[in-house]
Amino acid sequence: MNGLYLDNAATSFPKAPGVADAVAGFLSNSGCNINRGLYTASYEAANIVYETRELLSNLFNFPKPENVIFTKNITESLNVILKGLLKSGDHVLISSMEHNAVMRPLASLAEKGVEVSTVLCNNKGELSTGDLVLQIKSNTKAVIMTHASNVSGTIMPLEEVGQLCKEHNLLFIVDSAQTAGFLSIDFVALKADAFAFTGHKGLLGPQGIGGFYLNDKLAALVGPLIEGGTGSASDSVLQPSYLPDRFEAGTLNLPGIYGLNAALKYLSADRIPAIREKELSLAQRFMENVQTLPGIQLLGPAPKQDRTGIASLNFLNRDNAEVSYQLFKDFGIMTRCGLHCAPAAHRTLGTFPQGTIRFSFSHFNSHQDVDYVIDLLKGLFPPKN
Repeated sequence: MNGLYLDNAATSFPKAPGVADAVAGFLSNSGCNINRGLYTASYEAANIVYETRELLSNLFNFPKPENVIFTKNITESLNVILKGLLKSGDHVLISSMEHNAVMRPLASLAEKGVEVSTVLCNNKGELSTGDLVLQIKSNTKAVIMTHASNVSGTIMPLEEVGQLCKEHNLLFIVDSAQTAGFLSIDFVALKADAFAFTGHKGLLGPQGIGGFYLNDKLAALVGPLIEGGTGSASDSVLQPSYLPDRFEAGTLNLPGIYGLNAALKYLSADRIPAIREKELSLAQRFMENVQTLPGIQLLGPAPKQDRTGIASLNFLNRDNAEVSYQLFKDFGIMTRCGLHCAPAAHRTLGTFPQGTIRFSFSHFNSHQDVDYVIDLLKGLFPPKN
């Protein structure tokens, strides 16, 4: 890819070493399905699929690999969980920083009688768990929450939220789109019941592969969104009740799973702290240098606070889209401009409807990359004397 790619919060690039070879290797050398064929290639592919469930379980401390369900992305994962769980009369709590992957399914469910309450965060996107407790009702069933904002980089206090959910007998569903592969995550320590993930962002895998994990308690409550062939229990017209088959109707994205498998082997739990340290050092260097430039508003926590490796800027005296386009057209810098599929977050942060320009860094970026962008912005928006 020509130019400087700084849109890793949308999808990571480059992918982890070995990912492209794994995808191409499957397509070139195997290309078969699983659970359908009584031949070696099919069994080998099935082993890779199960190994990938195990790798995810090791990375996130999921107790049971068979409870890892593959989907095409985290949006599908959240739709399966929310639409399979929530019924008319149920009440759920969310934060005001949620992505449309949560907001839109809930808006649809609200039309069918599900009640949704939003816990307002402050103007940095930070959540007070005390505010959450105040909105719990007798019919509250679940809390659905992003682990970190894709707009401001704010990290939510999920361990505190998980503890509150257990104390109040609420289900806890986590959206890890912005943290999987960046934070060391322990599903058990979070006291979560469901955990949705995607392969193409911090996990450094290909697009089109994601999934979720359900504990047995929640799995008993969620019905399948899609039903069909699984290669198992084929004598029945009913969807199998056991996991993972209940939620994996149709052909899986096996090239994507092979790619994710390679990415997970690169990531391994001991590599994630180093990735986080590198991405934070890049983001902090960038934010500390640009936050004092005239006409630029930096969103979210201060650079050295606990946050993810993204930086959202609002250009107060210029059109954000114009600046983003100029950065690409004249200098080859690729960013994300707009509302980032999270209008509720921008309303919370005070940047609706104009949105922001988001710079999201990868550990594959260098300090020289960051300095290049800093120098450009200083030239476009010179500091006042």
